[in-house]
Amino acid sequence: MLTGLDRLQLDPKLREICTGNIGYLCHSASVDKNLRHGADIMHNLFGSRLKALFGPQHGLNTDAQDNMIESPHFEHPIYKIPVFSLYSETREPTPEMLSHIDTLVIDLQDVGVRVYTYIWTMVLAMKACAKAGKNVVILDRPNPLNGSTIEGNISKSEFSSFVGLHPLPMRHGMSIGEIARFAVAHWDVNAEISVIETEGWGRTKGFESTGLPWVPPSPNLSSTDTLSVYPGFVLFEGTKLSEGRGTVRPFEIIGHPKIKHVSWQNHIQSALDEANLHKFRVRPHTFVPTFEKWENTNCYGYQIHLHNPEYTVQKDTDGSWLAAQIVMRELYNLMGDDFGWRPPPFEYENDNMPIDILNGSDEPRKWIERSGSAEEIREIESAGIESFLAQRKEIIR
Repeated sequence: MLTGLDRLQLDPKLREICTGNIGYLCHSASVDKNLRHGADIMHNLFGSRLKALFGPQHGLNTDAQDNMIESPHFEHPIYKIPVFSLYSETREPTPEMLSHIDTLVIDLQDVGVRVYTYIWTMVLAMKACAKAGKNVVILDRPNPLNGSTIEGNISKSEFSSFVGLHPLPMRHGMSIGEIARFAVAHWDVNAEISVIETEGWGRTKGFESTGLPWVPPSPNLSSTDTLSVYPGFVLFEGTKLSEGRGTVRPFEIIGHPKIKHVSWQNHIQSALDEANLHKFRVRPHTFVPTFEKWENTNCYGYQIHLHNPEYTVQKDTDGSWLAAQIVMRELYNLMGDDFGWRPPPFEYENDNMPIDILNGSDEPRKWIERSGSAEEIREIESAGIESFLAQRKEIIR
């Protein structure tokens, strides 16, 4: 298949929409099918018209860890143009930044999960460009989870944050270009945009089917195995348990010094099985994070496996959000006071609890605290989904 960046190289007519001086919003995963970085490609295509680069969270080089670790502005060492960080003192391009350009080309590999901030960087950039009278071109890329599965509750406006500026379920089943169109249609983002679409993307399949190389879009998503459980187990960022940062398997492993990981395994697995989440298997696992929560401390917990006895290439990734809620409910009850919700601040929000910001609602947390049933969390998950699907149907092609 071809990404928007691939098609931009191949079709001179598509390059005509990139008018005037150009800025390029990108990161390490902004590569073509041959692993050439987009900044080099843009320089080759447009020469001195490339006036600025912009980087999202984790930086242009995707080297900054975790939330609220900001990246600096700097001058590109080869092209001698400014590199503006949109995860710094600002999360949107300022008028001064945009004064360098006429067209902003956005080329970010998103992962299809609401709390992954690249879609929100794009939305804020679209708003800023609309205000400044700049053109916006989005080079589309596939949703690596797939473009069909929807998971998680619709986030609520009162829990708006940089991990959810507008209402979306945790897995929205759209590419970043489709999110851009959705923003214009349903979030009053009054930007004139052009989307250079992918070619040959089978939206019902995962990233393995694309034939494209996987480049980590952030430091802790080094593989599609990790991505498969990320939509749910990223929620452990909102607890005092380690979500595996500081290990080679972030989001696939969770732990805490006080978990009785062996004796509690069957209890947690039974809860998953009772919720018909048999493919999610918990295996006792001990680890020592090298940074972040419980740094240099033995943590006892679990590795989350998506059990695939047929060893098929196409992974069935559905259900991660629900599985994480079930595991969190069980650990909340088993650990008692040792469990603990992470306190604010989180993603520049100082009032709402991080777990509520991540869920986009306080309902899942309250469900966990009252030890609600699987049927109840499914009802929370499904609220408002039909309306969202109707809006989404207008966008996807």
